[in-house]
Amino acid sequence: MTETLHTPPPESAVIGPVTAPAQEPEKAPRQLKRSIGVVGGTLLTLSCVTPASTLFVVVPDLFSSLGTATALTIAIGALLCVGVAFCYSELGTLIPSAGGEYAMVSTMAGRLAGWLVFVLSLLVVMIVPPVIAMGTADYLAPVVHLDASWAGAGVMLLATLAGLLDLRANAWITGIFLVLEVVAAGVVAVLGFAHTERGVSSLTDLSVAAGSGAGSGSGDGTKAVTAMLIISGLAIALFVTQGFSTAVYLSEEMENPRKNVARTVLLTLGISAVVLLVPVAAITMGAPDLAALTSGDISGMVAAWSSSGVGTFISLCVALAIINAGIVMVIQNSRVLFASARDKAWPAPVNKVLSRLGGRFGSPWVATLLVGVPGAALCFVNLDTLYGVTGVSVTGMYLLVAVAALLARRGTHRHAPAWRMPLWPGVPVVLVAVLAYVLSQQEATYLLWTGGIVGVATLYWLFYLRPRRDSRWLVTIPEDVRE
Repeated sequence: MTETLHTPPPESAVIGPVTAPAQEPEKAPRQLKRSIGVVGGTLLTLSCVTPASTLFVVVPDLFSSLGTATALTIAIGALLCVGVAFCYSELGTLIPSAGGEYAMVSTMAGRLAGWLVFVLSLLVVMIVPPVIAMGTADYLAPVVHLDASWAGAGVMLLATLAGLLDLRANAWITGIFLVLEVVAAGVVAVLGFAHTERGVSSLTDLSVAAGSGAGSGSGDGTKAVTAMLIISGLAIALFVTQGFSTAVYLSEEMENPRKNVARTVLLTLGISAVVLLVPVAAITMGAPDLAALTSGDISGMVAAWSSSGVGTFISLCVALAIINAGIVMVIQNSRVLFASARDKAWPAPVNKVLSRLGGRFGSPWVATLLVGVPGAALCFVNLDTLYGVTGVSVTGMYLLVAVAALLARRGTHRHAPAWRMPLWPGVPVVLVAVLAYVLSQQEATYLLWTGGIVGVATLYWLFYLRPRRDSRWLVTIPEDVRE
């Protein structure tokens, strides 16, 4: 069963049918400082979704395999994310912890389920920032030519330094960068629509240039994008908008989390979906031909639509957006490690080090370094396969969150003050079914890699955490939640 610590008191107080024996008095678990509201939380969360860097770094890969079906696939993914956002909003206001998904799932579905969610989220948080950061070199090319790995490592180290500041300062930094990336996405949308080569019907044409992706050949240099290929692409489509979950990670540092978490989650998803879908539709309709669209060379299309100067401006905005994404991802990911140590997921010496907070800014500085520095090192590793692992991990994580949402109205949680999703339990039931099917359609290699890591994590649970259930993996819920 779930064991959840509340602070204070210093003794371990466990909620649920199983009560742990009293522990020796110790210091109350450290809590992060509440310093941000809806505006700051939305700026930070939108920066983690990082629509522009996702548009320019991840979406080109979707164009190469899905062609004109890219916009439709992202739209379906965004629609699924509405249900996921409902689950996050309800669970995030019930369990406002820096642990994010694992705190919510541990509390509702049990500690093993929470541990597996933590492992999946850890995969995502360690892989995604370096992958995004390595795209910086491509967009700095109009000004300076850099090696992708070294450029990515530099971005990760810069993001780590920024992550050591307090959240209020970072909200302003990322807010400025966010304006630039939204402007870049807007310029691309205007240029694409101004140079339209095909009508709105092309968004449902579902074709890709021959030699790319999969599908059935038509004999004229194009191939039809199959329904199964769209379903397979949903894992990445879910990934491109998944940053709205950052609001839950920041819930422990939000003022009035009972209201502000749900507002931030839903507002972020809506804005990011628009910022992504409008330029994708414009690019699809404005690409000179299907081969150009399938190539995914968005910068080249922008230069052809305008001038080299505009292309350079867009490229620099995207480079700043990637740096922005790196900052916010390091902030988010360090909170996950900090919370896991505070909740005693590791041996005592490791927990003590990871839960340290910086004096002036109150940031989890050790956890921040442990996210940023290895992330810089990962920029020198081939991460193509890990891209697929990330898609599988995000889908599996959402699946377990949906299961937890099904269990969120039992016992003491039934009457707890929280934002409540509409159409419960229908929304989480549909999500569980759809996400399970999406997982079943992923490539076997990615499923095996992710499954192997989850298997090792399960062994750690069985042989280390479970035998020490009275003193390890106890999820901390802050007591100072304002209703």
